[in-house]
Amino acid sequence: MNKFIIFIFLIIVNLSKTVFASPMVNARTAIVVDFHSNKVLYEYEPDIQIYPASMTKIMTTIIAFDLINKNRISLDDKFVVTENAWRLSQSGYSSMFIMVNDEVSVEDLLMGIIVASGNDACVALAEGIAGSEEAFAEMMNEKAAEIGMTATNFSNSSGINDPENYSTVRDIALMSKYLIEKYPDYYPWYGEKTFTWDRTGGDPIKQGNRNPLLYKGIGVDGIKTGYLAVEKYSLASTMQKETRRIIAVGSGFPNKSFRSSESLKLLNWGFRNTNTYEISKKDQTFFELDTWLGTKNKIQAITKEDYYLTLNKKDIRHLKVFLEYDGPIKTPIQKNQKIAKLIVTNKDEIIKTLPLYASEKIPKVNFFKSLIISLNYLIWGDV
Repeated sequence: MNKFIIFIFLIIVNLSKTVFASPMVNARTAIVVDFHSNKVLYEYEPDIQIYPASMTKIMTTIIAFDLINKNRISLDDKFVVTENAWRLSQSGYSSMFIMVNDEVSVEDLLMGIIVASGNDACVALAEGIAGSEEAFAEMMNEKAAEIGMTATNFSNSSGINDPENYSTVRDIALMSKYLIEKYPDYYPWYGEKTFTWDRTGGDPIKQGNRNPLLYKGIGVDGIKTGYLAVEKYSLASTMQKETRRIIAVGSGFPNKSFRSSESLKLLNWGFRNTNTYEISKKDQTFFELDTWLGTKNKIQAITKEDYYLTLNKKDIRHLKVFLEYDGPIKTPIQKNQKIAKLIVTNKDEIIKTLPLYASEKIPKVNFFKSLIISLNYLIWGDV
C-alpha cells in the first residue's frame, strides 16, 4: 500500500487594504474572541479584576435557561414579587417596575432582565428559583465553575455594587459564548430592542434595550451593558456576519459614547483583520478515500469534532490542509474505524492533527471476486 497525501486548497480573497496594527482602545480592560475557534484576536489587560455590573445578568439568565431546558421550571411559571425585590424598583436602579405581590411569569421576568436590565426582576427571579438571592448566587458560582470562569465570583443576581461580585473580561467572554452556544432558542431575546411590561396599577411601561449597538443594523445581536460608579461603563457585545461571529468585552470605558464606539471598533477590527475557516464539522464534513477489495471502491471519512481555524489575513497564504493515509485502505473496514489523518499547517508548522473515521462499514468482497480484482491489478495496474 502507498502513503497518500492529498492537499486541500482554500479559496483566499480580499487580502488587500487590510490594516494589521492592534487597535488603541479607551478602556481599562478589553478582549476580542472568535466565537467558533475560541481564538483570542485582541486583548488588553484581560485578566485584571473588574466589577461586572449588569453583565452579571448574563449568568442570571443562564441559570433560568438551564432550568427551563431541564424542565425544572417553565416560561409560564409565575413567581410572587417580594418586598425585597420591589425595593430595587424604588431605589433609582434600572427596573422593570414590578409591584409587591405581583405574580410575574418567568418569561416576563427574563425579558425585564434582558431588555430593561431590571434589577428588581433579577431578585424576583432569583428568589422564585432558589428561595433567596444568596442561594441563587451559589447556583451562579457553580455554573461559573462548570463553564471554566476561574477568576469570577458572584454575590448577587443583578450586579449591584458589591466587592465580592467580581470577574474579568476574559471570563465574561467565556460566559457570553456559553450563553449563545448552549441556548440558541433563548439567546435571540438579547437582540430584542423593546419590552413592554403591563404593570399593575398603571399604564404599560415600554423600555428600550440599553445596548446601543443593536440599533445600528450592523449585525450586533447582543449582549449586555453595565455601569457602576467604581467601574465606569462596560459592555459585552457580539457581531455576526454570515456564519462568523465575534465576541468583544470591555470595561472601564469613560462614558457611554466610548462604550459604544470602542466596542464597535473592536468588533470591526476583528472582522477586518482576521478570517475564520471551518476546517471540519463533526459528522458532517466528508473526505473521500480509496478502498481495496471492498464492496465499495470509495469510503467517506469524518471527524469526531468541530475544528475552526482563525488566522490573521496576512498569514493565510501559509495555510495548508491535507489528508494523510495509507491507501487504498484494505477492507473490511468497520464503521468508526480510524482510517486517516487531517493535518493543518501554517508556515510549515503543524498546528492541528485530526483523526478521520470511517462513516460506514465496508465488507471485503468474496474470495473469487478478490482474486479477479487482484489479477486485473497485476495485469492492467488498475483496480
